[in-house]
Amino acid sequence: MDESSTIEISELIQHPANPDGPIPIVNAIAKSVFPLHHRRIKTKIRTAGAREATTIAKFNALLAWETERRRLPLARVTAGVKALLADVAKGTYYIAEVDGTIAGQLLITYEWSDWRNGNFWWIQSVYVAKPFRGQGVFTGLFEHVRSLAKKRKNICGLRLYMDAQNGTARRAYGRLGLKHTEYEVFEMDFVMQKPKGPRPSKA
Repeated sequence: MDESSTIEISELIQHPANPDGPIPIVNAIAKSVFPLHHRRIKTKIRTAGAREATTIAKFNALLAWETERRRLPLARVTAGVKALLADVAKGTYYIAEVDGTIAGQLLITYEWSDWRNGNFWWIQSVYVAKPFRGQGVFTGLFEHVRSLAKKRKNICGLRLYMDAQNGTARRAYGRLGLKHTEYEVFEMDFVMQKPKGPRPSKA
């Protein structure tokens, strides 16, 4: 499957990081499965490669806008995705396909735990294209990653962080068996500034 097959123009979304023109996200195949909303659809989960970089970058920019109202420069996000895809030490992207269309994605990165003598896999950059939401795409990605992690003796667990206001995500993660911890995240960001304006509500 080449990159063009994942972004045929049938549904166009005006992307906040590219106000001069629309970005094609999913093709006509997505529309054919849209009536299956709330049913588990069949997906193919696989490791992403360089040819998926453009679609992954677009999904990441959409994710930032939908969850935090951040307008990410698409060129910078694309460079970041390509850098990771070229270096397995940085992490691994997994994608879910429906009839050849990229329906969703999930990234894992690594954190060494000396307490456990193993690596945590951090789940990041989770995104499911709108026509495929509520149909088990993220669950399929998560179950795939959990299965891989359990088979590797050097992996001690899975972790993720989420927007504290995202109740929908909180409930979804809880259903999958992830537990809330007592840890909080602090950071000092040298690249991105805090977004201005109200954040989207996800009760």
